[in-house]
Amino acid sequence: MRTHLNIIADHYAASTRQDTAAMMADVAPDVRWTEMAGFPCAGTWVGPEQVIEQVFQALGAAWTSYRFELQELIDAGDRVIALGVYHGTYGKTGKSMQARVAHVWRLENGKMVQFEQFTDTLLVAQAMT
Repeated sequence: MRTHLNIIADHYAASTRQDTAAMMADVAPDVRWTEMAGFPCAGTWVGPEQVIEQVFQALGAAWTSYRFELQELIDAGDRVIALGVYHGTYGKTGKSMQARVAHVWRLENGKMVQFEQFTDTLLVAQAMT
């Protein structure tokens, strides 16, 4: 049986491959996905369809080479914390950014049920202006 750490590691490996279907394979149908206030796609999105549309597609349309570089995963029982760096170039300005980020995941029964993002939104906003 895959551990919570394995499930999240698989999600990020799929993200690196740009394989959205694999990224969402272990996401619960009622997942609550929160992007931090001040971030371009801020808000809480419910369900895989909203996450894909409001987060992944929105970022992909506005940013060039947008990616999350995973640096560390921390097993915290029913929660997994991912530490890393966002990278990307904002299409309208041509400005690049790198911002440290923490993702906090909560899992139940092998499914991702909650995601919350913490990042330096100022660095992101500076690339957008």
